[in-house]
Amino acid sequence: MSTHTTSAGDVTLPGASPGLELYDTTLRDGTQREGVVLSVDDKLRVARRMDELAVSYIEGGWPGANPKDTEFFRRAAEGDLQLEHATLVAFGMTRAPGKRADEDPLLQSLLDARTPAICLVGKSWGYHVDEALGVPRAENLAMVEESVRHLRAEGRRVFFDAEHFFDGFARDEAYAREVVAAAAEAGAEVVVLCDTNGGAMPWDAAPVVHDLVRGLPCGVGLHFHDDGGCAVANSLLGIEAGAVQVQGTANGLGERCGNANLFTIMADLQLKRGLALVPPDRLERLTDVSHHVAELCNQSTPSVAPYVGHTAFSHKAGLHASALAKAPDMYQHIDPADVGNRQRLVVSELAGRANIALKAKELGIDVTDEQARAVLAEVKRRESEGWTYEAADASFELLLRRVTGMLDPADEPFRSRHYRVSVSGGTEVRGATREDGDVLDGGAPGAEVSVEGRLAEAIIAVEVHGTRRLGAGEGNGPVDALDHAFRNAVNGTWPQLDRVHLSDYKVRILEAEAGTDAITRVLVTSTDGHEVWDTVGVHANVVEASWFALSDAYTHAIMRVEWDGGR
Repeated sequence: MSTHTTSAGDVTLPGASPGLELYDTTLRDGTQREGVVLSVDDKLRVARRMDELAVSYIEGGWPGANPKDTEFFRRAAEGDLQLEHATLVAFGMTRAPGKRADEDPLLQSLLDARTPAICLVGKSWGYHVDEALGVPRAENLAMVEESVRHLRAEGRRVFFDAEHFFDGFARDEAYAREVVAAAAEAGAEVVVLCDTNGGAMPWDAAPVVHDLVRGLPCGVGLHFHDDGGCAVANSLLGIEAGAVQVQGTANGLGERCGNANLFTIMADLQLKRGLALVPPDRLERLTDVSHHVAELCNQSTPSVAPYVGHTAFSHKAGLHASALAKAPDMYQHIDPADVGNRQRLVVSELAGRANIALKAKELGIDVTDEQARAVLAEVKRRESEGWTYEAADASFELLLRRVTGMLDPADEPFRSRHYRVSVSGGTEVRGATREDGDVLDGGAPGAEVSVEGRLAEAIIAVEVHGTRRLGAGEGNGPVDALDHAFRNAVNGTWPQLDRVHLSDYKVRILEAEAGTDAITRVLVTSTDGHEVWDTVGVHANVVEASWFALSDAYTHAIMRVEWDGGR
């Protein structure tokens, strides 16, 4: 154990153990987050990604409790899951009341999972034993002791999760101590102190961990939930108090407010505390793994999460950008590359010329001070109308090149002349693009007329190299129909468009009080399978706003071939 000491309340903490074990429970506790449903294949993929981070343990689920988890462990045992670093752990409960451990079917399911380690959960709060479990307290102690001994006798390593330990310790300390002592004496390798309700505070939790580290003949682990917003803080202080194992989940997934975020703990300990938990090249995968697991779990990609969030190293204020131009560490606590993230300069009405210049440099473009002023003025003008470029780098690059003259109107790959969209439900929206103001059939932009038909249909006219082209398309809604119509109009002129597809589409109402006549902002995310880019459009007509964003997406996809050649 380290000789470093830290004060917490009236106790002196021994310091973090250099042999600390990271325990991932995403596949079990993390899946209790509302909206997270993983197939067996998904669980295998998540386990492989977490293994890339060189965590010590991956808890795969509860075999015997449901068919999916049983199938997961069967496939893992048969070779579908080859872990390079982590030890796979099966999770389950102590034997049922009144049963022999060697006759309990759920304990047998844990053995059948064929994992080298098993994590057993048992009640450590007398209140729960009395009311929820409904058995004598002595029987609960026997359930813990006999279950651990049985699994140990079968050659398994055993961790014991002391459920509701911190609440139990606060309200019935003597019994909570009896429970964890029974597990330790029966052969548990680590007794994990669980804050199941998530309400423990650091000033209470750290002294308790310190007490148990001194008093138990085995290792002490930590399992905190985040209902009080302190799961990571409790984990870090518990580690300083001498815990040898810390449990957490990817991106803090878990029931209610979630579990301790294992990614934050890992980065904090390695980059701030100086513990060599994983090789540096593994830590560099942190952001990529975080985002991939979020996608697999059908969760939003982390935005403001420490270290791995999309905005974790984003800078919007002009003052920050000016300082970053001189020294990146002035407004960043680490090098983003250490965790596989990157610095982002956000362009907005709050930006200064330094933001524009640094963002241009990030895009591989050099601008003069005068050009930066002109771009900034245009950004501020547009933002007053509802446009935003904070999350639309591709649209900003086009704006920058247009304002500075780097993209001459004559060099634009296409000009849209007009379109007509018939949307599902028998409504036709007619409008003109921003370039020419011409309106099909004499209608006003955004005018609606009644038509018959159930499919969304679109007709669009574009000018390509001086030639007028007309395209028609059908789709699942007006945006999809416009996309098909445009592709039919240009008809293979740019082969790179064949690989481009829309991967996300978001609409935001900017003037809620205006009702259906409100200004709308559309953000489109496009990809060619390798790169991803975002474009934006704003208009009172949501179809027109969508077309602005789509046309920028096409233009970026076409022009980037030329631009990338010069970068």
